[in-house]
Amino acid sequence: MKNISKYIFLIFGFITFSAFTLQSDTAKTQYKVLVQMKNYTGEGAYLVVSVVDKSGKYLKTLQVLGDDKEWYPDIAAWWSFQKNKKLTEVDAISGATVSGGERSIFSIQLDESWMNKGYKLRFETAVEEVEYYK
Repeated sequence: MKNISKYIFLIFGFITFSAFTLQSDTAKTQYKVLVQMKNYTGEGAYLVVSVVDKSGKYLKTLQVLGDDKEWYPDIAAWWSFQKNKKLTEVDAISGATVSGGERSIFSIQLDESWMNKGYKLRFETAVEEVEYYK
């Protein structure tokens, strides 16, 4: 019953992006992200959204949902990137975890130079006493 693809579906439900361009000289595009915890009834999930290059190397943390730093090491791949930095230098906005049946809407900014060049968004989630997924 604990099959990975089913669990990921239960955790994320669906993720929707809708884009609009910022009025600035920074050549960044802002995206609205919706994360819904459909059919999930467990504890609040920690979620990290990051940009990675073609080889999977972390470039930037875009969003962190969950502000209790004690649980950050449970987000394994992101933490191995982040642990070498001071937590005060996290380059994202922290927010509340997302529990079962809840949804969270937030904005992320992507540098236009990343578009169509193999960069990817990585979504990672960790829930207490449940497996970690990226």
